[in-house]
Amino acid sequence: MRCKRVPWLSVLGVGSLTLLSADALAADPCTGHKLLRTPRPELSCNNVKPRIYPSPDGTSRALVYPVDISLNATPDLESRVVIRSNKGETLTSKDYASPRGFNGYYVVSAKWSPDSKFFVYSMSSSGGHSPWQFPIAVYSRAKNRFGQFSDMINGNPTLSADFKFTGPHTVVATTWKQAGAMDDKVPVTVDLEDAFGKLPPSSD
Repeated sequence: MRCKRVPWLSVLGVGSLTLLSADALAADPCTGHKLLRTPRPELSCNNVKPRIYPSPDGTSRALVYPVDISLNATPDLESRVVIRSNKGETLTSKDYASPRGFNGYYVVSAKWSPDSKFFVYSMSSSGGHSPWQFPIAVYSRAKNRFGQFSDMINGNPTLSADFKFTGPHTVVATTWKQAGAMDDKVPVTVDLEDAFGKLPPSSD
């Protein structure tokens, strides 16, 4: 399939995104984590709603909001994660938006741990950089802060947006067997309670 240069991407200085196939561009201007052929109207996509994830014990909920910075992309191309109590109090939040809407992240998959102590979510780059990598973040309700999953696995990346829980707060994700071997993937199992307790304060 022939790819073509999209002029507005060059103007925005997003060199890595200048070659995109027509099929990769979004037909629906309001969903799909995609770039658009033409800028959408300023007041478009006002009906886009956050994804809501109630904790299993009903005491908290996580919301994933579309940030909606660039009119040259669907509003869900970057995300903001908000943690609230069941009474509606905002406990904390994490913004993955970039200043111009092409160098941040959007949430791909998200789940609470079965014991409701952790909210875990995987992300993908809004700008297409490092497309092989899917960073995972972890929110600890006890500490009321976010941590990076890669810091729990010796700085290694996660190579898939998929993850699963195998215990109350034990998660299994995918990393590489050795540094740089993106095609040699192996599962990695982490006890979040133990691992989060060892993170430095700057991990978020």
